[in-house]
Amino acid sequence: MARRTVGGRVEMAGVGLHYGRACRRAFAPSDAGAGIRFRRTDLPGAPETPAHVSRAVATERRTQLGAGEGSLHTVEHVLAAVAGCGLDDILIEMDAPEPPIMDGSARPFLDALAAAGIVEHPGAPAQLRLAGSVRVVDGESVYVAHPADSLDIEVTVDFPHPLIGAQSGRWQVTESTFRSELAAARTFGFLREVEALRAKGLIQGASTSNAIVLDDDGVVDNTLRWPDEFLRHKALDVVGDLALAGARVCARISAHKPSHRGTVTLVRELLANAQKEERVIEIDEIMKVLPHRYPFLLVDRILELEPNTRVVGIKNVTVNEPFFQGHFPGHPVMPGVLIVEAMAQVGGMLLLGMVDDPGSKVVYFMSLDNVKFRKPVKPGDQVRFELEMKQVRGKVCRMAGIAKVDGAVVCEAEMAAMVRER
Repeated sequence: MARRTVGGRVEMAGVGLHYGRACRRAFAPSDAGAGIRFRRTDLPGAPETPAHVSRAVATERRTQLGAGEGSLHTVEHVLAAVAGCGLDDILIEMDAPEPPIMDGSARPFLDALAAAGIVEHPGAPAQLRLAGSVRVVDGESVYVAHPADSLDIEVTVDFPHPLIGAQSGRWQVTESTFRSELAAARTFGFLREVEALRAKGLIQGASTSNAIVLDDDGVVDNTLRWPDEFLRHKALDVVGDLALAGARVCARISAHKPSHRGTVTLVRELLANAQKEERVIEIDEIMKVLPHRYPFLLVDRILELEPNTRVVGIKNVTVNEPFFQGHFPGHPVMPGVLIVEAMAQVGGMLLLGMVDDPGSKVVYFMSLDNVKFRKPVKPGDQVRFELEMKQVRGKVCRMAGIAKVDGAVVCEAEMAAMVRER
C-alpha cells in the first residue's frame, strides 16, 4: 500500500454547529509522512495542529484539539471523511475554530475530497495493529477491541425514544462501505435539550437543516435517510475519532453507547497496546538520507521510526573517536555539542522521512532550547537518542529529544529544523 493525499485544493464554506460562526474550510495536498494536520488561517502565523489524540481535550458533545485561541472544535465529521477515504497526509485549513457543519453528516466533506481527487505518493501508510485485546469503560460507554487485519466496528445505542430505542449494527469500514453506509448519516439531538445546551454556549449554529431534531414523538421538520440513521451517525463519529490514532486502525471494535470522550480514551489505549514495529535502518541506508560523512556522521543505526511521530537511534562511542584526541586528553569525555549534534542527526532522519526524494534535501537546524547535560558520555558508551515530533508547519518542525546511556538520561534538548533543497 502507498500513502494517499488529495490531488488538489478544494474549499467549502458554512456555519459551525456549536459556535455558529462562519467558516471557510479547505482541503489541500500535503507532503508524504506529514499526516493529517489542521491550520488556522485566521490566526497570526497560521498555527498548525496535528490530528492526534495527544492534542485531544475532553469537551462536551464534540471532539476538540488543542486549547486556547488556536483550539479546534467539532472536527469529528471532517476526520471521518478523511479516514473514510483512506487518506494519510492532508492539510485542512480553517479560518474559524470550528468547521462548517454542512448537512450534519460527513457526505459533503467526502464529496469535496472526491472532487479534489485522491492520489498516491511515497511511503507506506502507518498502521495501528493490536498486540492483544483492549477493554475501555468511560461512564456508560464500553469498548472492546481485538486484533484484526482491517477496521471492523460494531456499535450499539440505546435511547429512550420511540424512534430509536436499542439499535445495533456492524460494518467493515472500507472506502466503499463508508460512503454507502455511514457518510450520509446526520448528527441528531433532542428538542428538550436545546435550551440547556444553548445556555452553555453550544449548538449556536444548529437547525433542522443541519441536524435531526427529535421531539417526544418523532422527527421535527425532517425525514430520516435510514430508520437507524442515529446508530449510523454514532458509527461515523467512532470512525472520525479513531483517526486521532495518527494511523490506519486495524482492529475489531465493539462500542456500546460510544461517546467522543470514550472513543478518545479508547484511542489512547489502542496506542498503548499497539504492536511495536521495529524498523531498523543500518548505516548504508542512513548515508543515503543524511549528507554527513566520517568523522561527522554521528548516527550508527535507527532502531525505530514512526513517520511524523517518533524516531530512536543509537551512537556507539569508541575511544578511537577523533574528538577524544583533543577533548580532555587522559580523561576522554564526548563534547556536549556533539551529543546534541548526534541527537539532531537522528531527528533529521525523522524529518527527511516526511519528504519526497530525501537524498536531494538537507536539514538545517534553526534553534535549540532547554538544552541540559546530565551526565558525561565516555568511550564504550552506547548513546540512545529518542526524539518526538511536537509541531509541523510546512517544511519546519519542532522536536523534543533525550539521550540515554544504560537507561540514564545524559542530555535533553528541544530543537527546531527545516528542510531545504541541497
